[in-house]
Amino acid sequence: MEFELWMLLVFPLFFGMGWLAARIDIKQMLFESSALPRSYFQGLNFLLNEQQDKAIEAFIEVVKVDPQTIELHFALGSLFRRRGEVDRAIRMHLNLIERVDLDENKKQQALFELAQDYLNAGILNRAEELFLKLQATSYANAALNFLLELYQKEKDWFKAIDVTHRLTVLSGQSHGKEAAFFYCELAAAELTQQRIDAACIHLDQALEANPQSVRATMMLGDIENLAQRFANAIEIWQRIEKQNQQYLPLVAERLLQAYRQAGHVDEGIGMLQGYLIKYPSLDLMNVLFDAILQRDGAEAAYRLVRDELQRNPTLLGLDKLLEARLLEVSIEHRADVAMVKNLVHQRTRTLAMYRCANCGFKARQFYWHCPACHGWETYSPRRSEENGQKI
Repeated sequence: MEFELWMLLVFPLFFGMGWLAARIDIKQMLFESSALPRSYFQGLNFLLNEQQDKAIEAFIEVVKVDPQTIELHFALGSLFRRRGEVDRAIRMHLNLIERVDLDENKKQQALFELAQDYLNAGILNRAEELFLKLQATSYANAALNFLLELYQKEKDWFKAIDVTHRLTVLSGQSHGKEAAFFYCELAAAELTQQRIDAACIHLDQALEANPQSVRATMMLGDIENLAQRFANAIEIWQRIEKQNQQYLPLVAERLLQAYRQAGHVDEGIGMLQGYLIKYPSLDLMNVLFDAILQRDGAEAAYRLVRDELQRNPTLLGLDKLLEARLLEVSIEHRADVAMVKNLVHQRTRTLAMYRCANCGFKARQFYWHCPACHGWETYSPRRSEENGQKI
């Protein structure tokens, strides 16, 4: 009985203390709210209603009335940059940096924001200088990623490679994939100057950075092929099957030509037929279609496409089947088949494109570096329809 009475006494005490604390918090909140300029609440209201222009003007008034609102300076600077008003963003962040009362953390934040302003404005030398300064701060990882973006814009591949090494050390995550592409870019530049040995060195470095670099393997095979060392070129391109078999269609035509130049075209056709059975592909089928048409005639080419269409039914395959049918159909039926083929072809044009997995940009040719979002190896080597994408 005594315990129950004690509990009855404690409960009202706790309730009273909670009520008192709530009253104090409410009074404090009301006091702080009354200290804020009316423009601040107008700005928030405009932001909620997605009226950025009016919100910015309202917040500027707040900054004029109360220059101590540091966070509001940062918010305004970010708004300006997102809207493309980079000059105003730069001025806002420069004003923050010049403040003597700014603590070190806020100063670093202001430098980081200013560096992004310069990057967006295309003032790359100043952006680089600030991002380099930030490497010894808590913004090191983000600054290095921005430096990587900057060096790619400038096509300064050596500096970009150096940043990938520093990012790997800092984050513990490998950036070998990006480094391999940068080495490939260096190799491509050497090849334009006919410096074959230097290009090969960079391609070896690419494969060291990323042993799965299909692009480096393709380029090494191209070098051997140009030197008419066809057996070497074939052996190198065949390595792609172990790296990533999806990329085999990109070298199918090259492989067949190398076999033809070496006098072993039948062996080349046989190898591609084996690839087609294991790794169905519209591009592989197209290369084989032309090769068998040339060697064995229209009926054999038609059978190849028909059999493949039965195994892997696609509209693009149907388009190819109708093309094969046109080669052997009688004259009186040719117009009808041609009409159907044209209708199917019109319907499948977008299905025959390559698509960036990162931004969705479509292209008729394959890219290692997306021209829209600038991502590396974001294109599948397979056509849109093969990846299950609709028209």
